[in-house]
Amino acid sequence: MTAPKRLGVLTSGGDAPGMNAAVRAVARTALTYGIECIGIRRGWQGLINTDFVPLTRASVGHLLSRGGTILYTARSEEFMTEAGRAKAVTTCKMLGLDGIIAIGGDGTFRGALELSRLGVPVVGIPATIDNDVGCTNYTIGFDSACNTAIECIDKIRDTMQSHERCSVVEVMGRNAGFLALYVGTAVGATAVLVPEHIADFEKNVIERIRASRLAGYTHFMVVVAEGAGNAVDVGNKIHEALGITPTITVIGHIQRGGSPTGRDRETATRMGYTAVKAFAEGRSNCIIATQEGGIVEIPIEEAMKRTKHLQMDRYQIMEIMQFGTDHPAEL
Repeated sequence: MTAPKRLGVLTSGGDAPGMNAAVRAVARTALTYGIECIGIRRGWQGLINTDFVPLTRASVGHLLSRGGTILYTARSEEFMTEAGRAKAVTTCKMLGLDGIIAIGGDGTFRGALELSRLGVPVVGIPATIDNDVGCTNYTIGFDSACNTAIECIDKIRDTMQSHERCSVVEVMGRNAGFLALYVGTAVGATAVLVPEHIADFEKNVIERIRASRLAGYTHFMVVVAEGAGNAVDVGNKIHEALGITPTITVIGHIQRGGSPTGRDRETATRMGYTAVKAFAEGRSNCIIATQEGGIVEIPIEEAMKRTKHLQMDRYQIMEIMQFGTDHPAEL
């Protein structure tokens, strides 16, 4: 592949704090290499509809601290069809795009893979608060979402402790419990429910609340990933078993918004730079990933075959912090 003259960049799927920082890095690195940068608005659907805006150094200024994505994002059922992808290829030809940099999660990369098979060079940058992209240790947005959830739960705890209540807090994570487990450990949750671990509700929730009460605690925090159960249902089960009425909080899309943390800004910048550098040096059809602290390029076909599993040793660490002394038999 020869060095490109014009690249497109888009954000797709759920937004994540740090996406704007990645767009900024892509645009400014491209321009430094003498490559034009075109922002494709509204993800793959925008590529089908020829919805674009040229990006300059000035137009991507002041983006590091901004949440969301200035390019907007959307999910496209049309792009899942052969006809839709054909339209996207036509747009690339019409705009003279030599490649696409796609920022998002697994769904975004599946679209990028299909586009690459039609002859359009692609590079993916992982950005999702779920941190569930199999080929990378870290995805842009995870740290920001965790910190947002932790801040919310700390505030909930303040008032719930004052009233000696049980709190059930639902965080995002439809198919992955990375966010819930990280947050649960950070806030000292009494119990955490994640999709990857089929919980014995009596043992993993009810008995832990009961043990905490016997140990003298009067406030109990249960963190639930959305894919592991509905917070209202969890609260009802606790009420039926223990006779207490938990307060229910669904943090929801608050986790997606807000200014990205330093980690997400820095990681997004490095990934955006590396994505353009790959194109400039004649490489494409890869995913930019973090491995052992470094930024690497993984061929997209290989990257999409990789899976990521929840580190259950972290689950055990969380349990030990809460019950290691009182319940040695459970370790």
